[in-house]
Amino acid sequence: MARRALLTGITGQDGSYLAEHLLREGYEVWGLVRGQANPRVARVRKLLKDVRLIRGDLLDQGSLIAAVEKVQPDEVYNLGAISYVPMSWEQAELTAEVTGMGVLRMLEAIRVCSGITASRTPTGGQIRFYQASSSEMFGQVRETPQTELTPFHPRSPYGVAKAFGHFLTQNYRESYGMFAVSGILFNHESPRRGVEFVTRKVSLGVARIKLGMAKELRLGNLDARRDWGFAGDFVRAMHLMVTAPKPEDYVIGTGRMHSVRDLVEVAFATVGLNWRDYVVTDPSLYRPAEVDLLCADPKKAKTQLGWEPKVSFEELVQMMVESDLRLLSSGRDPEHDLAW
Repeated sequence: MARRALLTGITGQDGSYLAEHLLREGYEVWGLVRGQANPRVARVRKLLKDVRLIRGDLLDQGSLIAAVEKVQPDEVYNLGAISYVPMSWEQAELTAEVTGMGVLRMLEAIRVCSGITASRTPTGGQIRFYQASSSEMFGQVRETPQTELTPFHPRSPYGVAKAFGHFLTQNYRESYGMFAVSGILFNHESPRRGVEFVTRKVSLGVARIKLGMAKELRLGNLDARRDWGFAGDFVRAMHLMVTAPKPEDYVIGTGRMHSVRDLVEVAFATVGLNWRDYVVTDPSLYRPAEVDLLCADPKKAKTQLGWEPKVSFEELVQMMVESDLRLLSSGRDPEHDLAW
């Protein structure tokens, strides 16, 4: 019988790539959605035809218990979150409820449906749980590069909420014996990235300028540096963590840093343009509190899981620009179409 996986965040970048990966691996894949009318849900139905959808909400404990009871998953991947960092300052309470408390509700749903108590630990075919942790938890970093042992100092409500979820996952693993793991993922991008994120803002901006649809690209801090990788590579690491012999947390990243300036330089070079002729720095787009040098040390994942990224930074940026050129040339709306 095929293994069964339940994914939150199925309509997002990571959810779509993970669903495709698991389907290729022969899984029966279920996606948790809040409602059926959302355009993103319609896109999932169209493009991931073999994914089954079930109603549920990370804000509603009862709906999560009902979903786990119905699906009876072997694996649960919690990718659902309010993941846009600037929005977490504008809606800090909602971010805490979804990105932080949502983890607790899903862990509780698994615990309740599995009949786990403080005196009864799971045995045999227990549900395996993956939590999408984030490099934003490191924030004001204590060391570079960051490992699984680097202390956290988050610099946004998003980072704080992710740290809460990370420690909860660790706590449920240690307290209840659950197979619960966290992937501390560094920045990972793709043509399916939301238009509000800087990588997609750049790829779309470059495509619009190349096609004569815009004359400039306004950006914030060009000196901000990140460890950027390809989302398709990162979902492979998620699956490896969940299917590993024992539950452990892993840092997932490329181990290489690039600045926003590097990003725009490669993006404009992809279409044969000089970025300096089009990029305008806008101080209003700076973060209230910028994180420091976020750079992964993925040695543990390489050694224990055999995981390594396959797509380079340059290949990733070129992929995104070329995808957005096709998207805009076809007349599709990038606000509602993530280039799937």
